[in-house]
Amino acid sequence: MLAMNYRGPYRVRAVSMPDPVIEHPNDVIVKVLRSCICGSDLHLYHGLVPDTRVGTTFGHEFVGQVIDLGSSVQNLKLGDRVIVPFNVFCGTCYFCQRELYGNCHNTNPQATAVGGIYGYSHTAGGYAGGQAQYVRVPFADVGPTKIPDELLLEDAVMLTDAFPTGYQAAEMGDIREGDTVVIFGAGPVGIFAAKSAWLMGAGRVIVVDHVDYRLEFVRSFAQCETIDFKSVDDMALHIKMMTDGLGADVCIDCVGCEAAGNALQHLTGVKLKMQGGSATALHWAINSVRKGGNVSIVGVYGPTFNAIPIGNAVNKGLTLRMNQASVKRHLPRLIEHIQAGRILPHRVITHVMPLEEVADAYHIFSSKLDGCIKTVLIPPGVTA
Repeated sequence: MLAMNYRGPYRVRAVSMPDPVIEHPNDVIVKVLRSCICGSDLHLYHGLVPDTRVGTTFGHEFVGQVIDLGSSVQNLKLGDRVIVPFNVFCGTCYFCQRELYGNCHNTNPQATAVGGIYGYSHTAGGYAGGQAQYVRVPFADVGPTKIPDELLLEDAVMLTDAFPTGYQAAEMGDIREGDTVVIFGAGPVGIFAAKSAWLMGAGRVIVVDHVDYRLEFVRSFAQCETIDFKSVDDMALHIKMMTDGLGADVCIDCVGCEAAGNALQHLTGVKLKMQGGSATALHWAINSVRKGGNVSIVGVYGPTFNAIPIGNAVNKGLTLRMNQASVKRHLPRLIEHIQAGRILPHRVITHVMPLEEVADAYHIFSSKLDGCIKTVLIPPGVTA
């Protein structure tokens, strides 16, 4: 099969690799119909995630068709089209029973924190990802969800990570009717978080970024206000001036470890790797939210030390919530939102490219070229 292959920071290519095979009775083999490049994949691409091994296939956002079944699989049949959540989870452990699928205790040898994730380094279990023609999907009776016949594949693939993560980011903010919500980051997750904030009753939504075309897109897609942080001297002061001197009710970090906006954070967290990424957006979130407010974090950070203003959070009486999204828990409601026409996730897709051009696709997305918001990859033999 053809698959994306990691050769080191900023070096990926499409190569021929062995087809996956059934390894356990509850496995299925999925023929990939659509896969995406996620902002989190860029952290791998840039060499910021530990234990990202040469030869790895990335891709935790994919949908496909079941072409082979393990002997114990009961909930799927050959030919089923499925949404595959980015979480690899068992469905039976302490955490899965509480619908914390991103924290499954049985799918990652290093599961003191995160559970298994497709295509996301050996810190997340070392599973092969979906930027390929075929993928082995374990725990097939609990992970995949059948795609409703009327759902576009382009909408379905947004349900594997980007939309549920943005939705959970808003949910963890515990948004109350009329709240002012500030979202840091106008990538796909931030865009979906902004849209989801309205669904949860926000009275005002503000998105912070510095890329003009992304700010223009989120204004159109999520009907929100925007701030170009390059035009702001002091983010916390600016937010307070916009909110009667109090600060936002909810701040959401949808950026993570490669945040721009502070030279020292970028130097120590991205260039020198002295901390687990640049925590600029997290600083802004903690300092811009009102006293007694909520901070939600879905931006990805490394597992090592980060310099964050925890004293400010304590003295302001903040509630901080964070996690990998439990995709499976959100799917019924998010599918309902799509079917009701409240949101059209496929609109964030700006680039559709063949898997053979994966190197160019990463370069375009990483360098923010050609107005790129979200890229979908089409494997050989699959119609766009």
